[in-house]
Amino acid sequence: MSRTPHFRVTPVAEDVHLVDAGSVNWILVGEGDALTLIDGGYPAHADAVEASIREIGRRPEDVAAVLVTHAHVDHIGSLGRFAARYGTPVHTGATETAHAHRDFLEQATPGQVLANVWRPRVLPWALHIVAAGALGAHRLEAATPFPVEGALDLPGRPVPVETPGHTSGHTCYHLPERGVLVTGDALGTGQPLTAFEGPQPLVSMFHHDRGRMMDSWSILAELDADHLLPGHGPAWRGTPRKAVEQARLNASRVW
Repeated sequence: MSRTPHFRVTPVAEDVHLVDAGSVNWILVGEGDALTLIDGGYPAHADAVEASIREIGRRPEDVAAVLVTHAHVDHIGSLGRFAARYGTPVHTGATETAHAHRDFLEQATPGQVLANVWRPRVLPWALHIVAAGALGAHRLEAATPFPVEGALDLPGRPVPVETPGHTSGHTCYHLPERGVLVTGDALGTGQPLTAFEGPQPLVSMFHHDRGRMMDSWSILAELDADHLLPGHGPAWRGTPRKAVEQARLNASRVW
């Protein structure tokens, strides 16, 4: 019996797919026979990442590069194996590269999780992420800074957008030719610890600097896109400006 975690692949725009693994997403962006992979879930999602690539008719060897929004374990957990197995380059910003190397760590601590375990939904979520391999340092030594500034010469022509706050080096990716904005954890549309969907911040314990993260929303609001693909929650159709407006209204609903 296969132990590959369940996932669902949803086409969103031209050769752009959101992969929902239940508690976290990753994104596949195609062009010709090549792919860009954005983020990669927990360590337990390593097989699912490869299976999701095959589900859209491509091979893991077709991934030209992996892009990282930020170096939390639920976004980089599978990528060390992927990079080692296929020799795939992994890129993020300079600050987040240092974070991926664990020169420093900006991530919710076990103590913060325990302090919130009385809240509804926290205990089941905590048990789930432990099973998914969340514990441990999870360095991603393969990560290197972007090779150039501006649009990257990768499938989808992704443009890195610095959005510090969730982590100091958090990066979103704008795909202007596809009308897509990949928001990572700078802006979600749902999460295991809240009871509603729609543009929203993640719960406070996940952010290195929540105020700075919300300030970064102003950067996103200026971008032109029709679809938002978050790290957590379903794809959302609408402009980044409208998403930011709704997220600001919903912020008071998120602890």
